[in-house]
Amino acid sequence: MTRRSLNAVRGSAAAATAAFLAALLAAPTAQAAPGPRTLYAAPDGHGTSCTAARPCTPEGARDQARTERGRDVRVLLKNGTYKLDEPIELGAADSGKDGHTVTWTAAPGAHPVLSGGQDITGWRQNADGTWTADVPAGVTPRQLFIDGRRATRARGAACAASTCDATRTGLTGATATGIDRWQRPTDAEAVIRVRWRNYHCRITGVSGDVMTFAQPCWTNSASGTDRTGPAWDSTAVDSTRYSGVAFFENAPELLDQPGEFVWNSQNRTVMYLPRKGENMHRAQAITPHTEQLLVLDGAHDVTVDGIGFAYAAYSQPDTEEGYAGMQAGLTLTGATGPVDHAGRFYTKPSAAVTVRGGQHISIENARFSRLGGAGAVLEAGTKDSSLTRSSFTDLSSGAVYVGDTEPMPGTALAGERNTIAYNTITRSGVEYTDSVGIWAGYEAELTVDHNSLDHLPYSGISVGWGWNQPEAQKSVLRDNKVTGNRITNVMEVAQAQHDGGAIYTQGAQPGTVVSGNYINRSAFGNTERDGNGIYLDEQSSHIAVEKNVITRIGYKWVSNWADYGIQNTARGNWTDTAAPALAGNGSVMKENLTGLDRLPAEALAVAARAGAHGGPVEQLRTDLARTGTATQSSTEGAAAAALAVDADTNTDTRTLSEAGAWWQIDLGSEQRIRQIEIWNNSSSTTADFDVVTDDATVHVSGKALRPTVLNLDSRTRTVKIVTSGTGRVALSQVLVHP
Repeated sequence: MTRRSLNAVRGSAAAATAAFLAALLAAPTAQAAPGPRTLYAAPDGHGTSCTAARPCTPEGARDQARTERGRDVRVLLKNGTYKLDEPIELGAADSGKDGHTVTWTAAPGAHPVLSGGQDITGWRQNADGTWTADVPAGVTPRQLFIDGRRATRARGAACAASTCDATRTGLTGATATGIDRWQRPTDAEAVIRVRWRNYHCRITGVSGDVMTFAQPCWTNSASGTDRTGPAWDSTAVDSTRYSGVAFFENAPELLDQPGEFVWNSQNRTVMYLPRKGENMHRAQAITPHTEQLLVLDGAHDVTVDGIGFAYAAYSQPDTEEGYAGMQAGLTLTGATGPVDHAGRFYTKPSAAVTVRGGQHISIENARFSRLGGAGAVLEAGTKDSSLTRSSFTDLSSGAVYVGDTEPMPGTALAGERNTIAYNTITRSGVEYTDSVGIWAGYEAELTVDHNSLDHLPYSGISVGWGWNQPEAQKSVLRDNKVTGNRITNVMEVAQAQHDGGAIYTQGAQPGTVVSGNYINRSAFGNTERDGNGIYLDEQSSHIAVEKNVITRIGYKWVSNWADYGIQNTARGNWTDTAAPALAGNGSVMKENLTGLDRLPAEALAVAARAGAHGGPVEQLRTDLARTGTATQSSTEGAAAAALAVDADTNTDTRTLSEAGAWWQIDLGSEQRIRQIEIWNNSSSTTADFDVVTDDATVHVSGKALRPTVLNLDSRTRTVKIVTSGTGRVALSQVLVHP
């Protein structure tokens, strides 16, 4: 090839390359997806920049986030307390778009708190040691927190039904209690507990010995409305189950204990009696004022992460509605309404966080504390949403409410595939002791998994609704999972709530499983048979109860008493007592290990894994009485002495009523013992008795509990229980521990 030819070829190649490059540059290029947009908010934020250096308010950041398209958005809350006069509201416009998400989260290293609290300042000391402060207009201090510690509304003693007799129109007892001489009785409330219900109604008038109360609160607390639950229900204030007023509260005449306060609505002042070490010139006093802090209404694809919620209020109990509790923290409201025997029209408590009709909402690592109402509500057709790895403590009402009370909602309003998992709940229900830790209404495919619940006044977890009423017998309830939860010290005896359980269910819910839960000390120390482990109440049907560890229970480890609760199965559970067979067609108990005095390794492993973080397990103690010989001074009917050593706290011994009646266990040889548990039989309670060993005598005054626990160091062959006077010795169980 000549040099000219070679140059021609080279020139042609160069031209082709240039043409290719030109075409490539002219062609449209694929655009990389934009990175997340990050916006910043701060308690003192302002403007519209929303940068780290110039943060916005939360509302300003929300408005900026609405303008974003085609990418994820992150709103970072800087450290501090965000004092809210109204809730932050997120709706459809604030949702993730086109497959993206919107995240509201704490800035790195920050611990932001949304607060509904109002500071109470300007305290002045009174001659009697109390302190008084003026309250801003529009604020009603139902709760008061001093340096983060809850104060108590000043309260008096209980008033028995024989004095404070309840009728459909009011109460007697104003004279005997001194209420007729109070300066402002119309600021005070009666707090009444009837079985599983609470009633808080404000006094509106005193005439002689008779008190009247706010309406419709009192009417809704009494019988005769045809709106207060099943027709057979007898737990209203004017029923035979009413035993009296638990206490009256919020009167200066009752302010006698450090840590108590009183609200005076006429002077708009709050009076407080400090605890030791509190100086009101320096103390921070806060009352909940703003009712909701975060509302997600119709939002989707939103994550809320690492945010605290504190001092949210619950205003309904301060109105004429009061608090006419029906069950689990839901109340009856309104002066009129349709006949309702299935709780379809009950009202949930106000909550710090409310999700209505949300989809793919995730609330995680949140902190709920010092609330006047509930923690979080997920309702009105919320689906595929979760509340996880969050903490709840010091709440007036329950922690979490999921779903609604309509058994057959339309598709848009049906709660489906929601998850409540790995949360820690302690000391909820501080004020409204009929509330529960986690409540779910008519939900499908709900997961309640690995939560830790401790020190609650009533039931721990409640799933299902409607009792056995006709309108509730067919519902959307199905395929719910209550698994791996740790539930300890619930149905606390001091709170006098009855007829509940650590896990409580209602309604036919095919496919529902209650499994792998650790339940310890439900209603432990009661005076009656109360406080179940797993309570399949009313129409509970088609539920599997499997591989749960249930110990130290005041009543039944599993209860399925209603014959219309059908086809339930209790299989492979571990427990230290027995229970009657499950009622209902097709219900069975099999392969359960009952009456244990030591938990086997598999049970210990299940219990240790349960809860948000696992935890310790109370191992059972060897019972020497089980191999001994029981005798008693006499026997009434078939209530033989041996029934107190049969590892079943639901069977009873009973002597005749006689002077010096006794029950005894012979251990067979001298043993060194450290503890004796005496479980009364509740219907013929053993009271005022001596516990006698070979080298010691211990007197027990008053009623025996379930159980009365005596710690002692004794060497003995026999343990004898002897009445001090004339009466029965009636026992359901006696345990003697080495």
